[in-house]
Amino acid sequence: MAEATTAERAPTPRKRRYYQQLWFWVLIGIAAGIVLGLVAPGVAKETKWLADAFVQMIKVIIGPVIFCTVIVGIASLGNLARAGGLALRALAYFLLMTVLALSLGLIAANVFQPGAGFEGVPSASDVAKATEQAGEGGQESGVIPFIQDSLLPKSFLGPFVDNSVLQVLVLAILTACAISALSPSLRGRLVSGIESISKVIFGIIKLIMWAAPVAAFGGMAYTVGQFGTASLGNLVFLMAVFWGTCAVFILVVLGAVSAFCGFNILKVIRLVKDELLIIVGTSSSESVLPRLLTKLESAGASKQTVGMVIPTGYSFNLDGTCIYLTLGALFIIQAGGETLPIGVQIGLAVLMVLTSKGAAGVTGAGLVTLAASLQAFGGEFFTPEAIVVGLALIVGIDRVMSEGRALTNMIGNVVATFVVARWNGELDQDRLRAVLDDPRLVEADMEAEHGAAADDEHDDASPGEDGGRTAERQPAGTPG
Repeated sequence: MAEATTAERAPTPRKRRYYQQLWFWVLIGIAAGIVLGLVAPGVAKETKWLADAFVQMIKVIIGPVIFCTVIVGIASLGNLARAGGLALRALAYFLLMTVLALSLGLIAANVFQPGAGFEGVPSASDVAKATEQAGEGGQESGVIPFIQDSLLPKSFLGPFVDNSVLQVLVLAILTACAISALSPSLRGRLVSGIESISKVIFGIIKLIMWAAPVAAFGGMAYTVGQFGTASLGNLVFLMAVFWGTCAVFILVVLGAVSAFCGFNILKVIRLVKDELLIIVGTSSSESVLPRLLTKLESAGASKQTVGMVIPTGYSFNLDGTCIYLTLGALFIIQAGGETLPIGVQIGLAVLMVLTSKGAAGVTGAGLVTLAASLQAFGGEFFTPEAIVVGLALIVGIDRVMSEGRALTNMIGNVVATFVVARWNGELDQDRLRAVLDDPRLVEADMEAEHGAAADDEHDDASPGEDGGRTAERQPAGTPG
């Protein structure tokens, strides 16, 4: 069906001053945190609570945001078969990316061998923390415990209290299916009411986002103050290999997928630069989930696709975590002076296809998931003592690596949304190309939902005059 051109729909908005944009103040916060960490590390170590408090407040509204978004996305379709097809395509894509990410981690570990020749000894405090992580990872694992404990909720309100993204998603899908079975008039009223509630939730987000630069300051100050330049040798090499592997995955793997689907990965990264900077400061991809829902829909993906793929991806599409798992496991083996045959490594990677899903919705769960994976594999390769010592070696630099995990996870989910939307015929490709060429086109929607610094040039502008699209139109493939 022919559509009006992007230029006819939305004139290019006037550019806001740099000091009126979120990314500028987040950069200021990050820079100030680095300076404090270097100049006064003792003081800097006490600022971590600023980032933790910000992430905690974001977590408060993640459950309601996912619940409302998924319900509106699925129920507005009025077609459960279509929603099921969308979910199956998304899961198939996630499985492929998981296998590729785990494989890339194995290749990097074998090529660079970051643990070879390791002579360091973990500190007592690191051993104590690693023992705790190993204990958490040693809880019963497997498909059935995953279904009972992680997938299926034990009560309707429990997942919201526990911030369990996966269980909230299950509740939202069930509720959406029930609403879809109602008469069109009643379904429309319920969807409209839930959408109104979501606007209130996004209003709360708008207030919380003012604290993002402060959170970035606290998180970065703590990281620099805590670790500084003390982590040398193999640990620094491990960090470099991990970050380099994540970069290769993003630019080569996700870049190839993006190119095949008709868009440029570098332009996608530019589009979500604000969110990337927030993640660098807070070390949590959860802190930007609500913003992504709005931005990706504004960029041309249908509400249904965004509402399904992003929340599901936060549980099943953890590319950075997958790279971390295989790389970390082989680092531990190499640091102990041992080797694993290629066949055994492949078996470990196959196991991690399942255990990687145990990190669903848990900020900083990489260590726990790694411990669970090694213990599940167990036997002669990873004794309990070796696991504790190995985790103790990694725990000191885990926060630096967790930022890489979070960044890679988020970019992977952004690409997944556009790919699945295109696959499902629910991507407005003209709109996406226009937004990738000029990211300012999404500013009106982002300001309306999440707030921004005051801008005199936009005070009197309506969404239609400023490039917004949420209230004006829906992407191709979405019922009007």
